Amino acid sequence: MDWTWYLFRFDGRINRALLWQALLIVAVLAALLGVVGQVLHLLNAEGSLKLSIKLDFDFGLDDLFKLVDPRAYRSLASFDRTDLILKASGLTLFSWIFLATAIKRLHDRDRSGWWIVAFFVVPGLFSQFSDLFPDSNWMLPFSLSASSLWLWGFVEMFCVPGSVGDNRFGADPLADIEDSAAERRAKDWDQQSEIEFVPPSASPPGGMHVKRGA
Repeated sequence: MDWTWYLFRFDGRINRALLWQALLIVAVLAALLGVVGQVLHLLNAEGSLKLSIKLDFDFGLDDLFKLVDPRAYRSLASFDRTDLILKASGLTLFSWIFLATAIKRLHDRDRSGWWIVAFFVVPGLFSQFSDLFPDSNWMLPFSLSASSLWLWGFVEMFCVPGSVGDNRFGADPLADIEDSAAERRAKDWDQQSEIEFVPPSASPPGGMHVKRGA
């Protein structure tokens, strides 16, 4: 597999399994960054060494929407330089991986990558600023619409199989996997090597015989 294309490029198609795998990769990388952050804090700690370590793996994609919320900037004062660098690096990397793989998965559903706006951006922005809206019944349709878009997007990208065969975004990724598996099976089992052709044994020429008692 071309990992650079898989995790960082936006062209082509991937199936459901690869999208779930991308989320697992993000979770592992987030955990590693959390460990790195704690190790750096221990190395920079002054005085006694901390006996307990609290690992913070809070690298959620919802942090993307905090970038457009001025209220979230006040919380940055509680971060030191190390935390800010790790947080910014992790957010950039994980968001890029998610968008690249999610858009390729939308392509597998024969949908434009711009559907990520309806499935991800709109519900995320609504969730980020929902506390600013008045608590009234007329907001209920907007809340239901945002939740419905998120659920629709989750089903589209993570649950429903892709379009069968080639589409406008590329070849069927499952067809490529099946072809590769068939080629491997053909290489592993060579029919000619399994069948042994034994030439018929010719009878001995006339006059030749086996001596008795030899």
